[in-house]
Amino acid sequence: MSVQTAAVRKGIRIEQISIAWMVVEAGVALWAGLQAHSIALVAFGADSIIELIAGFVLLWRLGLEARGGSLERVRRAERSASWIVGGALFLLAVYILASAGHALWTHSGADASLPGLGLSAASGLLMPFLASAKKRIGAEIGSQALKADGACSIVCAYMAWTVLAGVLLTAWFGWWWADSVAALALVYFVIKEGLEAIQEAQGKEDT
Repeated sequence: MSVQTAAVRKGIRIEQISIAWMVVEAGVALWAGLQAHSIALVAFGADSIIELIAGFVLLWRLGLEARGGSLERVRRAERSASWIVGGALFLLAVYILASAGHALWTHSGADASLPGLGLSAASGLLMPFLASAKKRIGAEIGSQALKADGACSIVCAYMAWTVLAGVLLTAWFGWWWADSVAALALVYFVIKEGLEAIQEAQGKEDT
């Protein structure tokens, strides 16, 4: 087995771990968000689903490379997926703005959420480790896509800590507006991810 193939297989393993966590993250965040009427948690779960789609595409690409196949067809599929992901992220930003704006206007707050607290804390701790591994392996195999996915994992960590802040403020102080403000803070990260996905779809892989 060549050094390149071994490194690609390490990339596949780290991506499999990431996908498994995204499944848990999306499910728990959506469930906890709906139970607590938390816009921030629902948005976090929706973003996890979008990242899950991108992760499956990247896993497919790495798998094909590990088997020695041509990457041209997968690159075309990856660009198509990037268009879909980018569009979905912009729609998510619109949802967050509309929902959080309505909640602030009507003074509607979220309930405290222990599952949301545990999930966001776990994501905030785990994602930086996954991001570091993806960037390191991406550099080893010359995969810009894997390095970009590592950057997305860092963004996910920032989002997790933002959601955590909203959940804690709601639980500790009963601040009805904390969840909506935390959700609005996520808009920056969501739009940033959306712009990066569109750039990838346009073939600007070094951006």
